[in-house]
Amino acid sequence: MTDGTDKRDDDAAEDAARHKAKMQKIKAARDRMAEARQGEKGLIIVHTGPGKGKSSSGFGMILRAIAHEMPCAVVQFIKGSWDTGERRLLTGSFGHLCQFHAMGEGFTWETQDKARDIAAAQKGWEKAKALIRDPEIRMVLLDEINIALRYEYLDIDEVVDFLATEKPEMTHVVLTGRNAKPELIELADMVTEMTLVKHPFRAGIKAQAGVEF
Repeated sequence: MTDGTDKRDDDAAEDAARHKAKMQKIKAARDRMAEARQGEKGLIIVHTGPGKGKSSSGFGMILRAIAHEMPCAVVQFIKGSWDTGERRLLTGSFGHLCQFHAMGEGFTWETQDKARDIAAAQKGWEKAKALIRDPEIRMVLLDEINIALRYEYLDIDEVVDFLATEKPEMTHVVLTGRNAKPELIELADMVTEMTLVKHPFRAGIKAQAGVEF
């Protein structure tokens, strides 16, 4: 009995030693990677794809910026007057650090007025450009701008050219919405595609506070 216990103890000690050696190698490799990557720049970040989480991820980044006391701003291109949780939180508790501009008038199938949608998108883009140009603002979230670009309410060439030539060097810009244009994906420093696996809406469950808005 003692021999069996001793063997298990020896095996456990060997396994722990192998694990420690493996983790030490990984840490050394990670440290070398970190040392080789010391550059900083303002990033162009795209969240796209059919799955949920694009805006949620963008607002998570805004909250991180706020936690670091980095002035930031949000321009919403679609939701407009929606009473969302993120809007309540940012305007109610963090208005001194985060500007919030809801410029849209709702989804295109609700407004049913293309000229009105284009005017709202253009107004949102003008506000976005002013915020991005502001040297005091460190991060700007352009929520669901990809939808406006998809329907050609905004000129993709103009948006890409502005981001490439006028965005301040250290300003982060986050752009969300499905169907991101290839030109924007090519320009971006970071692109994440949210994949839809399951969604409760397809099972007859409506959008719920705290999850969808």
